[in-house]
Amino acid sequence: VQLQASGGGVVQAGGSLRLSCTGPGRTFNNFAMGWFRQAPGKEREFVAAIAWSGTMTKYLDSVRGRFAVSRDNAKNSVYLQMNSLKPEDTAVYFCARCNHPYVSTPCIGDSWGQGTQVTVSS
Repeated sequence: VQLQASGGGVVQAGGSLRLSCTGPGRTFNNFAMGWFRQAPGKEREFVAAIAWSGTMTKYLDSVRGRFAVSRDNAKNSVYLQMNSLKPEDTAVYFCARCNHPYVSTPCIGDSWGQGTQVTVSS
């Protein structure tokens, strides 16, 4: 499954960005979707996930209240709205299809997008 992530860029601290991820509908809509990020010199970390139905979400503690994940299955898309961005949010952001429909268990990505760079300047 090929996923396409977009929407990254350079923004000042306190600003906002909205990331988008699209994929093939038939294999997209029945799975939870996740967002991950990887900063230079660090391991990839989980950021957020949304259940296949869109009714349940899960967040990394440091982004809860600032980031919001959503999806539109009719458009085969998942989004990450990022507000109140901080320099420590700087990373390459990846979308991934989780290997199950729910967020009650950790998202294990079985398909990945190519990543989009988010840079937050202080």
